[in-house]
Amino acid sequence: MRFTPASIALAVLLTTVSSVGLSQRPDAQISPLSVEWAHKGIVASKAGNYQAATDALETALAVDPRNRNAYVELAQVARAQGLQGKAIRLYREALLLDPTDVGALVGQGEAMVEKGAIAKARENLAQAKNVCKADCAAVGKLAAAIDKGPPATVLSAKEGVTVPKVAETETP
Repeated sequence: MRFTPASIALAVLLTTVSSVGLSQRPDAQISPLSVEWAHKGIVASKAGNYQAATDALETALAVDPRNRNAYVELAQVARAQGLQGKAIRLYREALLLDPTDVGALVGQGEAMVEKGAIAKARENLAQAKNVCKADCAAVGKLAAAIDKGPPATVLSAKEGVTVPKVAETETP
């Protein structure tokens, strides 16, 4: 009789814990709606409509945040727009879902090279070489980008720049 409240509480706990796992999808199953939105984003990206691509890919991620391909494609759109920092972050999100994704490792490394972070890009190259077992053309592409170095920034001097005149102040 004195074990009845404890056994009831334990039975309720076990019932609750075991029923939570029944409603979850496996990690490998991505929502079809998310895949559809990601496909729309890829089509818009190939057409050069980066704003529509960004909107569609972000919608895909809102529907299912486990869609690694949407992260990778969104990162490529960010790189095409010159937003390397955002691209690096998005590639990192994809790598959190699958650390062995060679495409995400190489893309992040290339974005790092474009940003000027050569040492970090070399780390990505080493990881990609460890992961890549077959068809490592992308790894060679990253190695070539690292050897080439970051793109040169062009600084232009504006001609005819006027220096603002400062009003003289009286000294007391």
